[in-house]
Amino acid sequence: MLAEKQDILRRVFGNSRRVGEEYLFQCPTPDCDPHKLKLSVNFEKNAFKCWICDYRGKSIRRLIKRFGDIQHLVKWDELTNFEEYSASSLDDLFKDIPVFEIPQRIKLPDEFQTLTSKKIPLFAKPAMAYLRRRGLTYEDVLQWKIGFCNTGRYHDRIIIPSFDMEGYCNYFVARTFTNGEKYMNPPLSKDLVFNELFLDWNKDVVVVEGVFDALVAGNALPLLGSTVREESKVFQSILINDPVLYLALDNNAQSKRERLIDLCLKYELEVYNIDTSGIEDVGSITKDEFNVLKKNATPILTEDYLEYKINRALGGI
Repeated sequence: MLAEKQDILRRVFGNSRRVGEEYLFQCPTPDCDPHKLKLSVNFEKNAFKCWICDYRGKSIRRLIKRFGDIQHLVKWDELTNFEEYSASSLDDLFKDIPVFEIPQRIKLPDEFQTLTSKKIPLFAKPAMAYLRRRGLTYEDVLQWKIGFCNTGRYHDRIIIPSFDMEGYCNYFVARTFTNGEKYMNPPLSKDLVFNELFLDWNKDVVVVEGVFDALVAGNALPLLGSTVREESKVFQSILINDPVLYLALDNNAQSKRERLIDLCLKYELEVYNIDTSGIEDVGSITKDEFNVLKKNATPILTEDYLEYKINRALGGI
């Protein structure tokens, strides 16, 4: 089996050489030196580390998923039978989740009018102007199926719907573009993966606070102000799909950030922190500015994070 595992990695990363118990490959990260065999892989410990850029992790499967293709991943899963995850931990996580559950569905307001048409009526101009002031383009409106209400309960509000994997609307966010209460969302559960129909789990997923943050961040998962719990649908989906996570939460949500980091490290997920200090929120900056922040994101490693928590606790004494 070891030889077959080595063969999969060679197909993904090219030739390798053995040094002791480890095998050295070319590091696939874009900022590393592609000509040196410095990505050290230990099959027995199920871990990897680059000695140049310090890219590291405790799941070879995640390495293959990120840089290989579906055939490589399927072959790896056949060899390992998902041995990288603790079956007992997964059983504990899902044991209280009902097998049958009525999916949450909601009808958009009767007054909802789409802004996806290139020819919008005059009374829709203020709504579109508000979106433009926030740096959003027609392509964003089209991608997120954004609309608004001119009358009714949600009058003068931007409506951003969420669609489940079957294409049904399961929630929506209603944000004023004039005055009054900022948000007036439907009285439904926020325990859902917002707009999962259009979320690509095979790419980097950015975890943000709200939907307007997600509009800037791209392939993003808004928490809708909720705290992620181990049994929540958001974390279940993260665990099952195993994406590379980038956390871009507001600075005033420190406890929420730490709770999510604790869960990610517990299940050995690959997670990076985006420094949002100095900005009001992700939704207040441009996409280009956000991409710079994301490019400078730092990996969250267990040993570093534990040291941070210890130092913070000692500092508070």
